[in-house]
Amino acid sequence: MSDFINELKWRGMIQDIIPGTEELLEKEITTAYIGFDPTADSLHIGSLVPILLLVHLQKAGHKPIALVGGATGLVGDPSGKSEERNLLSEDVLNHNIACVKRQLEKYLNFDPALPNAAEMVNNADWFKGISFLEFIRDTGKHITVNYMMAKDSVKKRLEGENGMSFTEFTYQLVQGYDFYWLFKNKNCKLQMGGSDQWGNIVTGTELIRRKSGGEAFAFTCPLIKKSDGGKFGKTEKGNIWLDPQKTSPYQFYQFWLNASDEDAAGWIKIFTFISKEEIEQIIQQHQADPSQRLLQKRLAEAVTIFVHGRDEYDKAIETTQKLFSNQKAPAESLSIEDLESVEGIVKSVYPLEKIQQATDVLVFLTETGIFESKGAARKMLQNGGISINRTKLTDVQMAVNPSHLLHGKYILIQVGKKNYYLVSAE
Repeated sequence: MSDFINELKWRGMIQDIIPGTEELLEKEITTAYIGFDPTADSLHIGSLVPILLLVHLQKAGHKPIALVGGATGLVGDPSGKSEERNLLSEDVLNHNIACVKRQLEKYLNFDPALPNAAEMVNNADWFKGISFLEFIRDTGKHITVNYMMAKDSVKKRLEGENGMSFTEFTYQLVQGYDFYWLFKNKNCKLQMGGSDQWGNIVTGTELIRRKSGGEAFAFTCPLIKKSDGGKFGKTEKGNIWLDPQKTSPYQFYQFWLNASDEDAAGWIKIFTFISKEEIEQIIQQHQADPSQRLLQKRLAEAVTIFVHGRDEYDKAIETTQKLFSNQKAPAESLSIEDLESVEGIVKSVYPLEKIQQATDVLVFLTETGIFESKGAARKMLQNGGISINRTKLTDVQMAVNPSHLLHGKYILIQVGKKNYYLVSAE
């Protein structure tokens, strides 16, 4: 059990740690928790880090608890936010919680026969029985306003233009109470989370100490950043989701495959269970011939299989090969079967009648949903970023007509290096 922290350290997954945490984990089977925010009906790849922390914990013989914030989701966490976020209705929140639950069950073992079976809890279950007056009397009195104001997440917001509502100010106290409740009722002595949660987590350990004289522990994981300064897990199209309906396994695979060398070298340690020896070997082979992108391929393979399973990974590879293996070959060389069996790229239908009448290319690109506006389509076209049937577009005045139909039915659009769209004319 003692290898848990060492394993995370070499993978670059520990930032802050309360002294005594390692000793606790070496001494006993420890129950630890991480909170998940149910603001959407799917987790995204930013949530993979906390999921992987829980998986590592369980593999090391400890007991993981995933807390889904049905109560805290009604309030909103100010950490890392520059302004107040929209609050969700209870119905939306409950739907999101059910979806997040199903996702977490794919990665953790909830078999009650296990001594360290994973458990799922919802903080609405204990908060719904506590009145506001009870909470400020029994919990609020243990933490001073000075202590809460000293937190970075609070300071930044108070110095900003919009300030901070009382609702969000109380968030750290509410999250701190979660830790206290789990400590008292589930013997949970450890909380883990992203480094932006450190202030909230420490409030929990402080509440446990002041309210029950207990001792609790914590560590955080660094927030994942991209080497070019871009936001991790975001693309032009938004978040990379774990739900295959929101981000197809092909698009998911492509995200990892397109990582820079520097990012891939760090991400392969964090997002996979590949051993240290094998990772060092892969990095060495990659450096010998970076053009082969061995590092990115191995990273993309491991993460796609972990999240979507081998079958979906195989389909993503097949689609990638069809679209990229011979890009110089004309699109006409792709058979109907090739086009129809391409998995995971965005498919849409467009009226055949409009194509027969010849449609302005910018109108076509917006009406198919490929671009949000004609302005965005024009800009990308002028920058040489759009191809139709593997031929780069250069003329903004061009019309899409029947000569563009592959096999009398399909048009293959490429935007940038990796985004493909298949439009069928019906």
